[in-house]
Amino acid sequence: MTDVQQSSKVEQVEAASLLTQLQKVPVFAGISLQELRCLDSVELVHADPGADLMDITRTRRGFWILLEGELRLQKRQSDGELTLIGQLVAGEVFGEIPLLMGKDNEAVVTVLKPSVAVYLREELFWNLMFACPQVRVSVLGNVARRLQVFQSQELHREKLISLGTMAAGLMHELNNPGSAAKSAASQMRDNLGRLQQISLRLCGRGAMTQAQTDCLRILQEQALKPHKPNAISSMDQADAEGELESWLDAHGIENAWKLAPTLAAIGFDAGTLECAQHEFPGNSLSDPLNWMEALVSSVQLVGTIEESVTRVIDLVKAVKKYAYEDKPQRHQLDVHDSIQSTLVILGHKFRQKELTVEKLFAPTLPPLSTCGIGLSQVWTNLLDNAIDASPQKGVVSIRTWVEGDRVGITIADTGPGVPEENRKRIFEPFFTTKPTGQGTGLGLDIVRHIVIDKFGGEILLDSVPGKTEFTVKLPVVS
Repeated sequence: MTDVQQSSKVEQVEAASLLTQLQKVPVFAGISLQELRCLDSVELVHADPGADLMDITRTRRGFWILLEGELRLQKRQSDGELTLIGQLVAGEVFGEIPLLMGKDNEAVVTVLKPSVAVYLREELFWNLMFACPQVRVSVLGNVARRLQVFQSQELHREKLISLGTMAAGLMHELNNPGSAAKSAASQMRDNLGRLQQISLRLCGRGAMTQAQTDCLRILQEQALKPHKPNAISSMDQADAEGELESWLDAHGIENAWKLAPTLAAIGFDAGTLECAQHEFPGNSLSDPLNWMEALVSSVQLVGTIEESVTRVIDLVKAVKKYAYEDKPQRHQLDVHDSIQSTLVILGHKFRQKELTVEKLFAPTLPPLSTCGIGLSQVWTNLLDNAIDASPQKGVVSIRTWVEGDRVGITIADTGPGVPEENRKRIFEPFFTTKPTGQGTGLGLDIVRHIVIDKFGGEILLDSVPGKTEFTVKLPVVS
């Protein structure tokens, strides 16, 4: 026990002797001496700054009434971090919510100023609630207000988690094309240096014959054709590269091992190089082919950079579409675009579990004319849950259709399903089956709130082992 806790003290006193002080507490305002007699004796705690009130009373279950001083309430998260619940001053009470829920009080209650508090054991709290209707009404009113504040805080926390998911996904997605573009640019710098060196050597040998020039022109045109060669299997590709490398080695071509993969990838083989073999005697073909490989490689790298930049632009567009839904005025909303933007944001999570995404989109889905906001958060929560529930290499399917004046969207996974006893509670606030610290239990409550309250739609759950489907139906005009 710390020195601070040792200097604090607890004494047994008659509840009736505290009548005047308790009547100054809003919850006990108007309580009579007769009503207070149901408590008999109570514990009066004198606590010094720095002490933990829970350690002084040595219990996690009970009801506290702060007569003097100031306290700080914090909640310890699963990672050990303390989150502020609030600060209490004289006249406030706490501990009623855990008692009403049948749970231990997990708060860390730190004394900020010299404090005096009345502690009621659990049985005394229930005696008080039974005997004093006025106190009961006040306590339950406090509970309602505090739960509302707590739910508001948790909703805000859930939004921050959703934003964090999006930010983490965006950083992950941007890193891949960024790294690819950087690597391609570095290789291009090397290629440009090689091209310059080879060009200087070719110039030093004097002018090429017309036949040599024509041969290189034909090879260059074939190498730079806009269409891609037919895809072949990895084994066939390796065979083609091996045969070409052997041919290059046999004809004294420098860097044959490096040239073979690039030239084979664009369809070159020994037959393609026949004209070059005849027009460039000895090892004079080495520099032209190395020049050709550096050129082809550079063009391929430009394509890589172009694809990477396009990917970054697509990500920026996806984020804009994701954020646009927070506009409160009436607007046209494309459901497919909204879903696709969310898929882009969560793309890294699908790849981590090697999940297949099946999109069965209706060919003509009308846009929503709505003032509703937050639809992207619906898709984020439903898809995130589907990813968590899916086995490795599972399937997540998204289907859309038109149903009269409404559009329907189903998101399904191939996970173990939702147990029957949990289905009726799945949309309740704070209900979660995830381990402590991994879920707030508000994701599906937020989904239900957005779908029903903001868009005037409905959401349904259908689950059996091996398949869980959430179906959202939204009016075209809301």
